[in-house]
Amino acid sequence: MKLLILGGTKDAVDLAEGAAGLPGVQVIYSLAGVTQNPNLPNCGVRQGGFGGAAGLQDYLNAETFDAVIDATHPYAAQIARNASEACAAVNLPRLKFLRPPWTSQIGEKWEAVADIPAAVAALAGEEKRVFLAIGVKELATFEQAAGVPFLVRYIHPPKDGGSLTNAEVIVDRGPYTVDGERELMAKHDVGVLVSKNSGGDGASAKLIAARELGVRVIMVDRPALPAGEVIGRQSDALTWIRELN
Repeated sequence: MKLLILGGTKDAVDLAEGAAGLPGVQVIYSLAGVTQNPNLPNCGVRQGGFGGAAGLQDYLNAETFDAVIDATHPYAAQIARNASEACAAVNLPRLKFLRPPWTSQIGEKWEAVADIPAAVAALAGEEKRVFLAIGVKELATFEQAAGVPFLVRYIHPPKDGGSLTNAEVIVDRGPYTVDGERELMAKHDVGVLVSKNSGGDGASAKLIAARELGVRVIMVDRPALPAGEVIGRQSDALTWIRELN
């Protein structure tokens, strides 16, 4: 069985390692190549984009895959759509591997919003510093929140000095701890945390710290998924592979 795993997350790497250990399964792990020094599994690796759904369809045909698992980030909506369209076109089984979202806990000041523009609108009139934990691609949208002070964390130093003019910038790569996130928010007098609902344990420290400090949380909902089977546990995904093999 030849399996393509669309990755880019720690969950995807762990799944690829597990799948590669199954008898009779050849795994090719694909990632877009955006992250510098990415964590890679011990299996075949492909880096770079496909050129949309049509390009992915051509790749699936040329490399004669038997199945695809989309284990990309919960907010990689375009890739999810491309995978759905390409697999349907070549009649390949496709699974979406997606860790469960976070849910609000007692004591947290959560406000769920539909998307990034809604998060910007929710900051109208905000005077306290806002910690943007949303990645770098959509930071420029927050320029529309006039007068709001921001805190932005980059994994790698931004080449242009950053996407926001009214922001303090720090450069740090995880893993992040609750103690470290609490110290960071207290030091910069953070009053609001804006986060995407990525789920998982790796990025949850900031939510625990926010709850302990009484920081308001604006949580951006996940985009809608294409129709199809969704699994959230690695053991279940490996069972899906075994049943196909």
